[in-house]
Amino acid sequence: MKAVVQRVAQASVQVDGQITGQIGRGFLVLLGVHTEDTQEDLDYVVKKVTGLRIFEDENEKMNLSLADVGGSLLVVSQFTLLASTKKGNRPSFIQAGPPEMSEALYEEFMEKCRNMGFHVEHGIFGAHMEVSLINSGPVTIIIDSKDRQ
Repeated sequence: MKAVVQRVAQASVQVDGQITGQIGRGFLVLLGVHTEDTQEDLDYVVKKVTGLRIFEDENEKMNLSLADVGGSLLVVSQFTLLASTKKGNRPSFIQAGPPEMSEALYEEFMEKCRNMGFHVEHGIFGAHMEVSLINSGPVTIIIDSKDRQ
């Protein structure tokens, strides 16, 4: 599982001109599910995302977590994070999880974050979405559950 986490001042996602999710201060999380992802991958990414200490403290040092600043999450499914560009110029997406599996893990990711007390907004799985954000910093962190060993 891959997550691209962007620290934002605000972010929103819309489908067909309608906003489906928007947040103020927090994280925009682009989430991609791999064909071989398990519950362990999901739990690892949830823990890493929610525990990231990338907000500045009073000394302007990145030391505060999402919970510390009362931030929210905007979660957007993005299978293209699993693209392979090893051969040619057209990406291969064979490592992206099948839609049923990916949607289930995407939904479970959000539910686990909600159960931890975070406000979670989201896009619509499988839809063509337009994402807007003001990246604060900019700060962008990539988390890959396959890199945990």
